[in-house]
Amino acid sequence: MRMSFMKDKTPPSKFDLDPASASLLDAAISAQDRETLALVASALRERRMRLAFQPVVYAADPSIVGFFEGYIRLLNLRDQVIPARDFMGAVEQQELGREIDCAALQMGLMAMQRNPQIRVSVNMSARSVGYRPWVAVLRKALREVPRLGYNLILEINEASALQVPDVLKPFMAEMREHGIVFALDDFGAGMTSLRLLRELKFEIAKIDGVLVREVDKQPDQQAMARAAIAVAQEMGMYIVAEEVETDGEANWLREAGVGCMQGYLFGAPR
Repeated sequence: MRMSFMKDKTPPSKFDLDPASASLLDAAISAQDRETLALVASALRERRMRLAFQPVVYAADPSIVGFFEGYIRLLNLRDQVIPARDFMGAVEQQELGREIDCAALQMGLMAMQRNPQIRVSVNMSARSVGYRPWVAVLRKALREVPRLGYNLILEINEASALQVPDVLKPFMAEMREHGIVFALDDFGAGMTSLRLLRELKFEIAKIDGVLVREVDKQPDQQAMARAAIAVAQEMGMYIVAEEVETDGEANWLREAGVGCMQGYLFGAPR
């Protein structure tokens, strides 16, 4: 390797690796991923999980909670949370991801049965619409306790919704008959398809935290946030801002027309 660099007079990059070293690194990363996914799978099998709730408050009066977002927390053998960032990307296209969606939905529905006065949003991948066990959990709950639909919000992130709009559209139409509301998560973070928004008719747009961070101080952030808010308003969506952490951000968002806010300023998931 060193001789070849000398020969073509190209300085070695600090990212260049000997093929053998690169293979060892890849193997180590893969082994770590496999270990994490195995831990996630065992947590699901053994029901080592919790649902953490974060309040979503009204911008006009943050003392009033509009609804709670439920975040699934999978636990290792020491009862510690397995960080979602360590596995969520890897499981999106696997059955394991669908099983996580099932568990989150079950716990969200149970929480609403125990507390009929609260409204809960549950995250899901659009891929779960085609997963029979997930759909079966939802339909069974709606048959047994029809009122649950009116307290349930299903959150689908923008990237996921773009992948299977043809499957999503009839599912959303069916579930709306049961009172379920749909939120487009991470709105404004990617290349939103206006055609998709027009066809799927999400009731809620959750402005991504990337656009919210220091929005009261950064003119560029303000321009992007205003654009996202304007598109959501044009599409008739109710606007929720995510990851609000300061009073300055909250005041700017309130004046910009945001209806609800969510973030550590108002409460952590617990």
